[in-house]
Amino acid sequence: MKDLAAYKEKADLLKALAHPTRLCIVHGLIENDCNVNGIIECLQMPQSTVSQQLAVLRNKGIIEGRRSGTVICYSVVNSEVRRLVTMLMNNE
Repeated sequence: MKDLAAYKEKADLLKALAHPTRLCIVHGLIENDCNVNGIIECLQMPQSTVSQQLAVLRNKGIIEGRRSGTVICYSVVNSEVRRLVTMLMNNE
């Protein structure tokens, strides 16, 4: 049997993606890097809600933000998540 820590790590990634808003954010960021204002506009959600969801994704190592002046542009940096979400969303 494999080390259970490896399964926990994968389960944690899946938990982070299991929320519809986070899944939508990740799917959108796979297609185009974006700043928080673009994500807010796309989702039609309050800034506080989007920021909370971005924090979860950042803490799990799924996305990263790059600062350019006063703007932070987010992108998906976890290749495993990128493959998983692309596969999942291409089956719509």
